[in-house]
Amino acid sequence: MTDRHETLAARIDERFGDQVTRIVSTCGELAIEVGKDDLITVATALRNEAEFGFEMLMDVCGVDYLHYGDTEWTTSSATESGFSRGVNRKPVILDEADEFDPRRFAVIYQLLSLRHNTRLRLRVYTGSNNPPIVRSVVDIWNSANWFEREVFDLYGILFEGHPDLRRILTDYGFIGHPFRKDFPMIGTVEVSYDADKGRVAYQPVTIEDRTLVPRVIRDDNRYDEQLRGSGDE
Repeated sequence: MTDRHETLAARIDERFGDQVTRIVSTCGELAIEVGKDDLITVATALRNEAEFGFEMLMDVCGVDYLHYGDTEWTTSSATESGFSRGVNRKPVILDEADEFDPRRFAVIYQLLSLRHNTRLRLRVYTGSNNPPIVRSVVDIWNSANWFEREVFDLYGILFEGHPDLRRILTDYGFIGHPFRKDFPMIGTVEVSYDADKGRVAYQPVTIEDRTLVPRVIRDDNRYDEQLRGSGDE
């Protein structure tokens, strides 16, 4: 962590106190966490007050911490206790639970101050509500408009106060949110052009489960015993 970051962190601690919490960074960058009820107050101050001056919102992204830190994901092979469980487990499109783990979904804001040539990462958890929801920051940084639409599309996080919250990457009529950790990796429907109907049509996915390890050893004359040693190796 540079002296510039430490100075900024001290200013943030002095200005916001218990409203923010310092996040330990593994890449030498300054990151803080703010409660969802304090998001707008803190974000407005970070943009408007001269000692901060974060006038640019570079990116907004969602995070799904489902199973984060589980040791069963620490594996070098594709087994039911590792990454393949994303395919083998019971598929979930829309979670019907009454509430989520309050620290499952988070929204990350990447801020840039041109005035001070500094960057800041801001994280807010969505809480236990289903669907997850936080306040929109479009009125603070207009660039958040499409960023928040992308987070909504991929993670199903709602942004209260957004002027036009709708999908931006997936197709019309798409069901579910594909970046959630419990979304089935092979999906449930596929799209193709139906010549008889003269339009694009949806149908159940026809992808078949397959084993990526070859089950058939094909004949290859390079390994013919009669050719071994008869010419150049």
